[in-house]
Formats: sequence, structure tokens, C-alpha cells
Amino acid sequence: MFKIKKLHHSAYRCKDSEQTREFYEEFLGLPLVKAFEINITKSNRKVSILHSFYQLNDKSHIAFFEEPSKKFKFKEQRDFDLHIALEVSMKSLLGMYQKGINKNIDTRGIIDHGFIKSIYFRDPNGYVIELTCPITEYSKKIVKKNSHQVLKEWQNKKEKPVY
Repeated sequence: MFKIKKLHHSAYRCKDSEQTREFYEEFLGLPLVKAFEINITKSNRKVSILHSFYQLNDKSHIAFFEEPSKKFKFKEQRDFDLHIALEVSMKSLLGMYQKGINKNIDTRGIIDHGFIKSIYFRDPNGYVIELTCPITEYSKKIVKKNSHQVLKEWQNKKEKPVY
């Protein structure tokens, strides 16, 4: 039977690999573990791309592609549209909140979502990065509806999508 083991990496475009490294390695503490150039695609198209990987403690990665010859058109997203959420301890959450403020990085939070507490930053590419800490008391609460029931109710009551 087919079974996905875990997330290996999630990849995004970046404007500048060094600015991205400074944010992910120096600010967030994720080590740069692999970087390589891509000079030709599988379809024999010549390119000049740097692909870099930053490792999380569970050995998964956040990866980036820098392609200087192609314009990077980042569409500013709201948190609800796109963000990358990374789990941390409460001590780390509090420390990173202050670190973001001290380094003049766009920092928001601490927000209590009921089951997690979160802070938010924007990386040099414009992506929203969420650091989140699970609230242990929440896991002890009895959930009255299962997720499938919540989804079904949502489908029945939501407004017509505006695509």
C-alpha cells in the first residue's frame, strides 16, 4: 500500500540567496545543508539557478530557487493565503518574538489561536513565516465534532466562491 512517510522539502522562489540565507540560517537558526547550481533542465533548457536547502530538526527542509535572469514577481499574500508554519517551544516563541523586534523584522503576535500560540515574520522574499507552539491544555480537551463533520457543515453553509 502506498504511504507517504513525511515531508522532505517544500520549495519556493527567492529574490536573493544570501539574503534568504541570512534570514533562515542566522535569524531562524536553520542550517544551510545543501546548495547546488542547476544549469540545464530535463527538457534541455539552459538555466542558471541556485537551489538551496535549510534543514529542520526532523530532517525535513525548506528549499529555495534563485533564478536571477527571470523576474521574481512575488504577489504579497495575506496570512490566510499563504504562510509557512514551523513548530517551536514556548521559550523559543518568546525569544524569537523579541529577537524579531530587536532586529526590526516585521514581527506580529503573540496570537492565541486556542490550540497554538503564534508569531509571524516576513522573510526577505515576502513570505509569511509563522512560529507556533502547541498549547498542551488544548490537547486534553474533548473535541465535540470531528474534522469531517466540521468540513461537511462548512460546505453546506459557505458563500458562493468568488474565483
